[in-house]
Amino acid sequence: MSKEEFHERISGSFDCTDEQKRAFLERCRYMAGQYDDDESFAQMNDALTKWEDERGGSERNRVFYFALPPNVFVSVSQHLRKSCYSDKGVNRVIVEKPFGMDLESCSEMLKEMQTMWTEAETFRIDHYLGKEMVKNIIPLRFGNPFVEHMLNKQMVDNVQITFKEPFGTEGRGGYFDKFGIIRDIQQNHLCQVFSLLAMEEPDTFSPEAIRDAKVNLLRCVRPICADDVLLGQYVAHDGKPGYKDDETVPKDSNTPTFAAVVLHVDNDRWRDVPFIMKAGKALDEGKVEIRVQFRDLERNINDIERNELVIRIQPGEALYFIMNTKVPGHADLTVPVELDLTYKHRFQDAYIPEAYEALILDCLRDEHSNFVRDDELEASWSIFTPILHAIDAGKVPCESYLYGSRGPEQLNDFIGKFGYKPKKNYDWPETNVKGLSSKV
Repeated sequence: MSKEEFHERISGSFDCTDEQKRAFLERCRYMAGQYDDDESFAQMNDALTKWEDERGGSERNRVFYFALPPNVFVSVSQHLRKSCYSDKGVNRVIVEKPFGMDLESCSEMLKEMQTMWTEAETFRIDHYLGKEMVKNIIPLRFGNPFVEHMLNKQMVDNVQITFKEPFGTEGRGGYFDKFGIIRDIQQNHLCQVFSLLAMEEPDTFSPEAIRDAKVNLLRCVRPICADDVLLGQYVAHDGKPGYKDDETVPKDSNTPTFAAVVLHVDNDRWRDVPFIMKAGKALDEGKVEIRVQFRDLERNINDIERNELVIRIQPGEALYFIMNTKVPGHADLTVPVELDLTYKHRFQDAYIPEAYEALILDCLRDEHSNFVRDDELEASWSIFTPILHAIDAGKVPCESYLYGSRGPEQLNDFIGKFGYKPKKNYDWPETNVKGLSSKV
């Protein structure tokens, strides 16, 4: 591929002015090579040195971004360290998931990488940590004492962290089938959201103190057992193909495309509060949200429904409390409504960067708080590895669900078993009280 062909290929993804595009493309080069070829990396180092000489300056800082199959991480790392490491500046490596398939493979990969790159040089990227509402969890909790004082077992009945996609694997089933929805979404993205929501307040808000707090939380979480899991795989419906209709998927595949898993935290703050992680493909809508459901009133009046704190991560960043209020008029009734902070309404002309944009900038600034530390990875895999091995061995049933549905039919009973109560008279963002409100 020529430089011009490369520029043409990437230009379709830009959302900027022509001048900004031109300036960016001037900095973009393309080289072809082999993962395991010494000469390829030597040529890359020569090219990097040439471009650095053209730009001038005494420092030669380099950031290497790994968006690679995990089986070549070590080989590429070895060649970069041998041939392309700068002795005249800072070196950093950004590594994309998957970080292994289980605790053992993750630990082995970490061990190999640590022989070549220090922890300070390594930035393990999880793009959910760059999403605006995920980055807002710490300010929301610790910048608002009334919020933080509500997040404990005395106040909270259950928490749901939900990821829903309205489309299936769409020809990528062969890749997805190696991992499944838990490895693809829950062990990493949703586990990061969970950690920030449930961790204790760190000693300081330095990157290392924040990551210490996350690790301390994860080490209090029990390994997931089969009773705390509901698996599903979508089937054809309403003209949409099923998972196994994808030609790249084995016809006997038992890989889950939906999973609801429950985390139990054995510490004083959260003991007996279930955290329900739900993730699935080919569902009825696309959204990612946190839903904290508070306990029932001890002395309930007018059958008042539970309060909820909802953090909408996407689409349409929002934060709202669901509270109860009297219906306007003479009726002695209550309905749930929300105190609503929808970003597009509250923050006019606000620029919300894409997650990768924010995280790459963090790397350039040597800001580690939004990247995953090695012991954090191992603590997370310790929670998920036993159930993943059971699933891989076919020991956990996988239910069918229709493309475009909410998931398996058993879902309501499953989350109800862990205390979740759905709303009865609630509509977001507006509640129609016609027939409830009355005139004299």
